[in-house]
Amino acid sequence: MTRHPGTNRTAQCVVCGRAFPLPKLRKIGQLRPGLHEMIAAEVADCGAESLICDEDLAHYRRRYVEKLLAEERGELSELDRQVLDSFEKGVSTVQSSAASVLDRNPTFGERTADRVASFGGSWTFILFFMGVLFAWMALNVSGLFAVPFDPYPFILLNLVLSCLAALQAPVIMMSQRRQEEKDRRRAENDYMINLRAELEIRQLHEKIDHQMAHQWERLAELQQIQIDLLERRGDTQRG
Repeated sequence: MTRHPGTNRTAQCVVCGRAFPLPKLRKIGQLRPGLHEMIAAEVADCGAESLICDEDLAHYRRRYVEKLLAEERGELSELDRQVLDSFEKGVSTVQSSAASVLDRNPTFGERTADRVASFGGSWTFILFFMGVLFAWMALNVSGLFAVPFDPYPFILLNLVLSCLAALQAPVIMMSQRRQEEKDRRRAENDYMINLRAELEIRQLHEKIDHQMAHQWERLAELQQIQIDLLERRGDTQRG
């Protein structure tokens, strides 16, 4: 049962039975109907005037939202559960594993791969490499050397080009794989933020609808009181 001591301004949570200050308790009757029904189905002697603490309310709210998502999407993913955990604890969804991956210091191999990929995909590399090729071929066909170090058909040049392509390709693939991992983490983070925003907006809509329903009930009650007063006044005047 709920107690309201007048001295220390505390009351008992109907779920866990512990005493809390009144600002940390909520009336179950003020919750949205679906959440109210879930709590009432599991807790005995739970009425509209019963109080629930913030911790138990967050737990039931998480279960309620999880049930709604499961009905809409089927089986929940790991990202969905991470969002629900942050939703229950009241922390920001942005604090995810993506931040550690994006903000951590890259290793020497990762920095080297990024630089090679950046330089290999630029016009500077293309022009520099074309200059080296033309200079190589010009030195071997111009007759400056009595014995060219790589005469036509430039077998040594073909070997160098093959070795360069064999080394450059996996380095660029390593950089692309790391970039794909960063993009995937960003996409997951964006999904988690969007899902959290959707849950917050849905919760606000339910709160507004619930408040409007309560206001309509109060207006109808006030209107009925006014009608009763007018009828009494009419009876008094006729008497």
